[in-house]
Amino acid sequence: MDQSLADTLTAWRRHLHAHPELTLHEKETSAFVQAKLRELGVPFVAGIGGHGVVATLTRGSSNRSVGLRADMDALPIAETSGVGHTSKNPGVMHACGHDGHTTSLLGAAALLQRDPNWSGTVQLVFQPAEEGGGGAKSMIAEGLFERFPMERIFGYHNWPGLDAGTVAIHDGPVMAAGNRLIFQIKGHGGHAALPHLTRDPMIAAAHLVLALQTIVSRETDPMDSAVITIGIIQGGSAANQIPNDALVRGTMRMLRDEVRDRVEAAIHRVAAGVAMTCGVTIDTQIPRGNPVTLNTKAEADLAADACAGIGIPVRRDMAPAMTGEDFAWYLHHRPGAFVWIGNGPADGGRELHNANYDYNDAILPAASGFLAGVAKRALAE
Repeated sequence: MDQSLADTLTAWRRHLHAHPELTLHEKETSAFVQAKLRELGVPFVAGIGGHGVVATLTRGSSNRSVGLRADMDALPIAETSGVGHTSKNPGVMHACGHDGHTTSLLGAAALLQRDPNWSGTVQLVFQPAEEGGGGAKSMIAEGLFERFPMERIFGYHNWPGLDAGTVAIHDGPVMAAGNRLIFQIKGHGGHAALPHLTRDPMIAAAHLVLALQTIVSRETDPMDSAVITIGIIQGGSAANQIPNDALVRGTMRMLRDEVRDRVEAAIHRVAAGVAMTCGVTIDTQIPRGNPVTLNTKAEADLAADACAGIGIPVRRDMAPAMTGEDFAWYLHHRPGAFVWIGNGPADGGRELHNANYDYNDAILPAASGFLAGVAKRALAE
């Protein structure tokens, strides 16, 4: 990538970082993407699955096709990074690097547009609502694969702690499946000094939080990965009152569907047992989120070959992460691979979803180069 394009991409990325938009509210981000596609001379269709945009590049006579995807939304986090392009939208920031993902896909469009040495069709998918908003499912439901044919699909996530510009490629699971956990506990409130006249939902909540951990430690094969985390306990409004109700919310993650099924069943059983023990009722809801992000072997190998062809270093020894990613839904419909591209050191709070995080502009050439290179390699096979 020449320095002029790298500088342009850096400016675009910093603009997006300074103007983040939450899941399902990516109107201006989408408009920015559309404006830059027009500048590049790349045709597109907007309004797919909400604020999604799909651009199409076609060259030569080949009927082969491939998809590349980037996400666009930000998070409800107040930025503390202190960078010059800090978020101008209070309480909202690009704490996961979707600004860089979007920019690098625009960069891939520019590289492919300039390169005459490929034939076929590349679909560039700019996806909204990755952060729990169902963006991938919405685009698929609105005919993504029917309206914009692609035989394979590829994407990436920046990865703090991995050497800048290095691509990590997994055979099989990349990121975990995830469910939300919601427990609505109903007891019988009363005076804090007369607990025998109540059915205390706070005690039930405490027992539930501890009992759920035994599902991971005592019911899950140690060779499997599973996480149950409770992040919210709400109940009560006075220190000298036992409340009627309590709410417990959390998440569960795992890398195999069979483990997911077993853990879900165990959660229902444990919650019912706690309810009986404490004399309360517990309404347990476990809405399913993303499935496991699961690379297909041929496409993982193809991604590695593409990196080798353009001189990008590759690692294939990294364990999957228990974070979730809705790119998984695309992989339920098409073969493909989702890779990590190193963002450099994670010190100083530059981890994902941290208020001090910032995408590393120095990896934009590698990220754009990878996306363009893997598309070309897929079309050439």
